[in-house]
Amino acid sequence: MRSKAGTWLKRLLVVDETVLEKQFTLVDDESDTSYDDTEEANPTPEEIDFDTRENKEELRRPMTMKQFLKKGEELYDEAVRKAHDGQDEELPVDLEEMKARLKRFFHLPKNKDIIVRDFSVGVETERPWQGIAVFVDGMADKNVINNAILQPLMLLAHIGEESPKRQLDHLSETLLPGNQSSIVEKWGEVVAAVLTGSTVVMLDGCNGALVIETKGWEHRNVGAAQTENVVRGSHDAFTESFRANTGLVRARLRSEHLVTEMFSVGNLARTDIGLMYVHGLTNPRLVREVRRRINAIDVDVVMDSGEFEQFLEDRPSMLIPQLLATERPDRIAAALAEGYVAIFVGNNPYVLIAPVVLWSMVHSPEDSNLRFPIGTFVRGIRWIAVFVSLLLPALYVAVTNYHPEMLPTDLMLAIAGSREQVPFPVIIEILLMEFAIELIREAGIRIPSVIGPTIGIVGALIIGQAAVQAGIISPLLVIVVSATALASFTIPNYGLSMAIRITRFIFLIGAGFFGFYGIAILFCVYIVRLSMQKSFGVPLLAPLAPSSPSSRDVILRGPTFAMNKRPTFLQPLRSWRQQPMTRPWSAHTQQREGRSSATKGGKQK
Repeated sequence: MRSKAGTWLKRLLVVDETVLEKQFTLVDDESDTSYDDTEEANPTPEEIDFDTRENKEELRRPMTMKQFLKKGEELYDEAVRKAHDGQDEELPVDLEEMKARLKRFFHLPKNKDIIVRDFSVGVETERPWQGIAVFVDGMADKNVINNAILQPLMLLAHIGEESPKRQLDHLSETLLPGNQSSIVEKWGEVVAAVLTGSTVVMLDGCNGALVIETKGWEHRNVGAAQTENVVRGSHDAFTESFRANTGLVRARLRSEHLVTEMFSVGNLARTDIGLMYVHGLTNPRLVREVRRRINAIDVDVVMDSGEFEQFLEDRPSMLIPQLLATERPDRIAAALAEGYVAIFVGNNPYVLIAPVVLWSMVHSPEDSNLRFPIGTFVRGIRWIAVFVSLLLPALYVAVTNYHPEMLPTDLMLAIAGSREQVPFPVIIEILLMEFAIELIREAGIRIPSVIGPTIGIVGALIIGQAAVQAGIISPLLVIVVSATALASFTIPNYGLSMAIRITRFIFLIGAGFFGFYGIAILFCVYIVRLSMQKSFGVPLLAPLAPSSPSSRDVILRGPTFAMNKRPTFLQPLRSWRQQPMTRPWSAHTQQREGRSSATKGGKQK
């Protein structure tokens, strides 16, 4: 019995290394007959077996980092070349060869999403002109294809004696009423057009193809913002439709100088990237730098703006975001008018603003709609919330452990009395509570929205009350942690809020070891690191560090009619955004002009 138990335990703890040398397969290669691609598209096992003895010996041989990077670059370029093999070639003239190429590129007929529709052009010809229409089911609007492409070509076309190229021009200009159509001659252009939702028409005898705009996939309608809610201001937000997002910005910033450049990122799957700026206003060097970074990205696929942001930012190790992500079109329009650059990522409801400064992450789109005394008051509350969320738990630990003499006697005795029955040190006590708050916060996000807020509130109340009654934590600590959590919710930018939540634990550890000295040293180091950090060449603490002239909309909110100039750290081509005197009817302006006139008259006398 003991031998069996020992054998069973040994089998649990011992790994048979021989299984690691065998290639992992799900089925036997000889019994798998469902995969019937051509030899060109279906490489042999010898071609894809990376676990040969020669490869393993080569990988085990020591190499420098430069050699490793060069080897990886060569392998990736080779894989990209094989994936796009044949797409740089021109379209053939024979229709059957076109179909064979389409079958290889899109893995037909297994791939049921790609639709190839055969048809004949015209109805009164002796020799029908054969053609095909290629589109992706679910991405193209079938009504547009039927009514604006197939019906005119099949029922209304009249074929003359012109050359095939001239006939393509004739069909595009007279028979296809689509608002966007073009003629392409490369296979890569055909594949890209089909995958973006357009319909490609290929005709026998023509070495070109017609690309007609037929995008029509389902997407979410324009709705209210989910993470940047405001009381006074617009309530529409970006959606997963690329052109709907650019249209929402253009509806607000109706300028002929607003430029949208298009890029395509991804070798395995292409993602549309839009670069939007105001020509003649935005710094050209900033536009060139953003364009250079976008063109330098060489990856298989980019799925989200959050992934794309990590490729563009200067230092990914920094907790503070280096691009501003927003889902509000009005904020993008306001940033473009100031000289910033907007980056759109295809099928994503968040748009990136570059560059970014720390102060703009505390600003809210609602600030510009409030009168400046109210906006200044609200923004001051946010700055207090930033420091409370960052430093309040650390200050509580430092005062309780190292500097109780800084508190009034009655308050110090109250804190000591509340902690008399607590068995843990104050640093362990506050870390437990902070961990519980983070659990509740994440649970509130993952739980369905109907019961999420209720679970969060009830869970916090039950955990806090039960912990106090059990003597695990002190009542004052519940107040400290609750105030810290409320302050973190006040921060408008989610990325900045996450950075402060993480940095709070660093200050907690410093306060637990060194008290106020640890907090002061960490705060100085943190400010120095922020002052050295840049976003697309702009210091993160500009215009305060380094100091430069700026409007009154930095830490506090200034009056809109007094903010005459754009941010100088962006170096825009047009620095003035309005007239110096925008309220000539106000009594203050008239008095100032009267004093100026009197001074000039006195000098003349």
